[in-house]
Amino acid sequence: MAGMTDSAFRRLVKKHGGCGLVVTEMVSSEGLVRGIDRTLEYAEYTEAERPISIQIFGGDPEKMAAAAQIVEGMGADIVDVNMGCPVPKIAKHNAGCSLMREPEHAASVIAAMTRAVKIPVTVKMRAGWNDADRNAPTLAKMVEDAGAAAVAVHGRTAAQSYTGVADWDLVARIADALTIPVFGSGDCIEPEQIVDRLRSGVEGVLVGRGVLRNPWILAQAADLAAGRPAREVSMSARGQFLLDYIDLLMTENGYERWVVNKLRALGSWYTKGFVNGSHLRTAINSAESVNALRDIVTQFFSVPVAA
Repeated sequence: MAGMTDSAFRRLVKKHGGCGLVVTEMVSSEGLVRGIDRTLEYAEYTEAERPISIQIFGGDPEKMAAAAQIVEGMGADIVDVNMGCPVPKIAKHNAGCSLMREPEHAASVIAAMTRAVKIPVTVKMRAGWNDADRNAPTLAKMVEDAGAAAVAVHGRTAAQSYTGVADWDLVARIADALTIPVFGSGDCIEPEQIVDRLRSGVEGVLVGRGVLRNPWILAQAADLAAGRPAREVSMSARGQFLLDYIDLLMTENGYERWVVNKLRALGSWYTKGFVNGSHLRTAINSAESVNALRDIVTQFFSVPVAA
């Protein structure tokens, strides 16, 4: 979710309901310790987002512990360790999912962090590095023993990236084996899928790409879990979400080119499933100004124009 789930997006999703914990974009432990401004921006959040987990990545126990202390000092409710990112530029630095290749070292990172802070330390991992090394059950137990307060498991290996199908049977086995809470992740792009997964034995479900396509998916899943029909979301409401997102980004950053690029990135997900969605995506990608984006969104989604 790097580059996607900024504070403005998280707040808008939470505003529509159904969302419990929100997690920041990945934050470099190295950048936090060195006080790099851009890194600190990734960790920014507002009180409206609580409970908030700041997710960090890195492979050095001492720096990860120091970064956890910074996260705690920022007032976050939880510090989360990313052991699931398969992107080569992260993995090659002994961070992200590459930590799963060295479970003893990974456990030492968690142990150092839990000694350094009072807030919960949680871990996000994958099924393993590849099909030959699906070691999530072993690593999950090791980080539990090292002091982790909860574990989230994405049911794919790093080698799979986002191809194939997430192995929720593996996630359920891990949930059954541990005493700490276990959350599951993977392939939840419809509210019915979230509810089904919640009934598989996990304590919760992490949803990423599904929210980028449908920011109401969590609220709709909450409706279904409570025995109500999933709320319907009008086209105009979907368009208003994008307009509100643009307004928040402009208010808090003001750099037009950055806002245009953010909408292009979100548009690659948000436009899926709509009739003529590819035309909308092309129009967003061709827009050169915020005003042009507003006009495109207002017209496509038939958003009422304020008098």
